Parts: sequence; structure tokens; C-alpha cells
Amino acid sequence: MTTTLAGGRAARRQTMRRIRPRRSPAVPLLLAVWAGAAAVLWLWWHNTPSIADTDGKILNAGRITGLLAGYLMALVVLQMARVPALERRVGSDRVARWHAMSGRYTLSLIVAHVFLTMWGYALQAGKSLGGIAQQTWDSVNQLPDMGKAAVGTGLFVLIGLSSVGAVRRRMPYDTWYHVHLTTYAAVFLTFWHQITTGNDFAVEPMAKTFWYGLYGAVSVLVVWYRIIVPIRLNLRHRMHVEAVVEEAPGIVSVLIGGRKLHRMGAEAGQFFRWRFLAPGMRFSSHPYSLSAAPRPDMLRITVKAIGDHSARLRELRPGTRVWAEGPYGAMTASRRSRGKVLLVAGGVGITPMRALFETLPGSAGDLTLLYRANSTQDLALWDELAVIAKERGARLMYAVNSPDGARPDISAENLQRKIPDIERHDVFMCGPAGFAQSVYEALRGAGVPARRIHHESFEM
Repeated sequence: MTTTLAGGRAARRQTMRRIRPRRSPAVPLLLAVWAGAAAVLWLWWHNTPSIADTDGKILNAGRITGLLAGYLMALVVLQMARVPALERRVGSDRVARWHAMSGRYTLSLIVAHVFLTMWGYALQAGKSLGGIAQQTWDSVNQLPDMGKAAVGTGLFVLIGLSSVGAVRRRMPYDTWYHVHLTTYAAVFLTFWHQITTGNDFAVEPMAKTFWYGLYGAVSVLVVWYRIIVPIRLNLRHRMHVEAVVEEAPGIVSVLIGGRKLHRMGAEAGQFFRWRFLAPGMRFSSHPYSLSAAPRPDMLRITVKAIGDHSARLRELRPGTRVWAEGPYGAMTASRRSRGKVLLVAGGVGITPMRALFETLPGSAGDLTLLYRANSTQDLALWDELAVIAKERGARLMYAVNSPDGARPDISAENLQRKIPDIERHDVFMCGPAGFAQSVYEALRGAGVPARRIHHESFEM
């Protein structure tokens, strides 16, 4: 059984919009981040006298690693705040990669700060390198707020270990997610010792004011976008499950009803984080893309059963309350810069591509959709795609394994043969990481510039 969900007048209006590409603010944001890091380095340099002895050099190395770690902590939390300018303009996947990279640097700087500072204190106390453990214990017990900082550092180490690829792949997503949320506690616990024991903040009142302002602003953003905005959204729209429909083997669509859902600001290509208030699912929040343009009374997601949470979606009962956060993601029509567009979907990556196929601005002949699946039985939403293609004069192609299991050849040469002017297309792509990488390389080989290949990947 399949279900057809058309976007209605709103979706048709979307197809008639002019192409107005919107630039990502990523470069200005990165420049601002580097400017902040330069200001931290200047603060350290300004307050560092000429030092000749070894213990002084080691302690000052500990100071700069601590200052940089404190600065990056604020950025790590900012990247978790789900600020629309980041999530919808830069892209959730890019922000996630920034967050992962910042987290690794932060943990490295924290470890270096603790080691260098305790080593420097040990040398000042006449102890050898082997006395660092005792010096650390003494500092935790004697210096203000060091006990809280020690607990926070332990949490950072735990979070870092849980994010190592080999560990994360073996850890249930919900466990990893809730461990990751302790980042807020870790930052709170380590913040206070920066103010009470940091020499730079003792001698520079303006630096202390800036530090309070930085952390205060980040805290406000977290409270607003992680707590207040989701509460307001869900109280206003009161979402619930309307129906669950099997689209293909192991793939189901969940139809979600509510009030004035078209006013949530969602666009084709975006996703929400969904929490279904059913037994065993209340504490799980997972990201799923919209598989159709938003309607005033209906949203739809289409999900493949690849984990415990996604497999349980087929058991949802009509009327189950739904809690959503979003919309997130930057793979929308605003990324488009050319008249012609190729959409490439791999497996359940068809969900955002189907919504874009329906709503991207374009005339007859402008749009092409290439759908990769293991077999024709796995081509979820195919009937809907065929209807959309016919109505819009778009081209619809599929690539499935041959009867003997051989995979189709999606190479630069084949892409150029099927779409001779492919280098003049924008390309939107969604699918598993390996598939996305191979198609990206084929597109680049076919002459498509990297700036016109739009995709979001959530592999960190």
C-alpha cells in the first residue's frame, strides 16, 4: 500500500518562484571565530612578561591552552544551540562537523592545560615530573572551584571517548545522545575556575566582562532555541500521528496532523527532530526529513527501518502525540543558482529529494531525478514521483541492481551520456555516505563545480 500526499497550492506556488540563490554565512562566521581566537592570544601575550625559568614557561603554556580551551567551550555549546542562522543557512551537517572538530580541539587543549599547569605547579613546589598526580590532588582540594572543574573535565573526557568512531558505532544512538548532552554540565562546572583562578581575568576587568558576556550570550541562545522555541512551537501546532503507511519493504511513511503546520516555516529539503510520545519512545529524539511539502494540516516523513527507533515507527497508533524541533537543514531551493537541476537520491535519501522534486522552481525539462535503489521493489514513493514528473514535465530515472546483483555504473561518463549538459546543472544529493561520496566524485569528473553540488551528510 502507498499513500499520495500532494503539497497543494503552497507547493505549486513554490514551483513558480524566481531563482534567488542565498549565500551561506559560513565564511563571515569563520572569520569572526578566528578574530575571537586572535583576541584571546592577544590577551595572553599582553599579560605575559618575559620569562626565563622553565616552570614559568610551562605555566604560561598552561595559561594559553586554558584560555583557548575556554573560548572553544563557548563555541562548542553555541554549535549545539540550534540557532537558525547556523542550522538553516550554513547547514546542519556542516555545523555538526564544526562541532565535532571543535570538540576534539577543546578536549586536546583541556588535557594539555591540566598537564602543563600541574607540571608547572609541581616544579614550583620542588617536585619532579612524577609529582604531577599529587600536585593535581592538592590543587583540587585547595584552589577555589577546582573540584567542580575536575568533575567537568572528567565529563569532557567521557564525552570525547563516546564520540570516538569505534565506540560510537557500538553505542545506541539514544545513549550517545544523552551522554553528549552532559556537555552543558561540563561547561558550567569548568567555567567558574576560569574566573576565580585565571590570572588574565584578575588583572584585566574588561576581559572578565567579555568572558561573562560571551558565556552569557551563548547561554541565552541555548535556553531560547533549545527550550523556549520548541515549547512554543509544539503548544501552537499540537501535532499527532494521523496514520502510518507502508511504502516499500521496511519503509513506512508517518502522516502527522496538527494546526496551521504550513506556518512552521518548514521548506522542502529540511528535517525535524521527532519525538513520539508512545511507550518506549518518549525519550528518543531522531532526525527525519520531510518527504512532502508541508500542508496546512499535514506533514509527512518516510523512514527506513535501520535501527530500534525507526523500526518501531510502524507500531505508532493514530492519535499519538508528537513533539518536534525544527525545521533544520540548508538543502533547500535557496541553494539553487542555475535553471536546470539534477536530484540524486540513494535509498531512503529519496525523502527530501521527493519534496524538492515537487517544489523546486522550474519549467518543463528543467528537473531530473535519479533514484538509486537495490531493486525496483525498494523504490519507495515511485508512484508519487511518476505523477510529479508527468505534471511538471520532469525527467525521472532509476538505477537498480541487475538480476545477478551487479551494481549500476553511476560514473562521470554515464552521467554525461544520460545528461549531456550536466555541467550546467545544480545538483541536490542525499543518500548513504559511501554512495554520496562516489556520486560526488562522478559529478566532479563530469564537470559539475563543487559549489553547485548541494548535499547534507550526518556522518561525523
